[in-house]
Amino acid sequence: MNETQFWQLISQFDWEKEGDDAAVIEPCVQALSGMPEIAICDFYDLLSEKLYLLDGREYAEHSEEKGEYVSADLFLYARCAVVANGHSYYEKVLRNPEKFPKNLFFEVILSIPSRAWVRKMGTPFGHFPKYMYETGFNPAGWGADAIVL
Repeated sequence: MNETQFWQLISQFDWEKEGDDAAVIEPCVQALSGMPEIAICDFYDLLSEKLYLLDGREYAEHSEEKGEYVSADLFLYARCAVVANGHSYYEKVLRNPEKFPKNLFFEVILSIPSRAWVRKMGTPFGHFPKYMYETGFNPAGWGADAIVL
């Protein structure tokens, strides 16, 4: 799977079903589950990369109103929302952290690979992503405050 295919899958989200997150991602899950197993793993790796690249202090500071506490989990879900809004939006935010949306979250995007895998294979998804996308693990974004395992 390449970048173009990744963003084409993201573009299949059905935003007319907004309010039912599982229904929003369903067209993407359905398409991904029809692809080879390696494509599901590649999708997860690309998703992890996109989230990792947005993992930084400057992005986090713009994800909440000034002075508000930035929750590690909510910042991850906010980064998910940036990816869910498509390639051009993602690139705009990546280039300019001030464009990061405030109080916008889309956690369910994280479940796409496992949903597609279970639908295709009937077994639990056990692939570990290429990048650690949990908040605080990108040294380029957090400097000396980055989490190191």
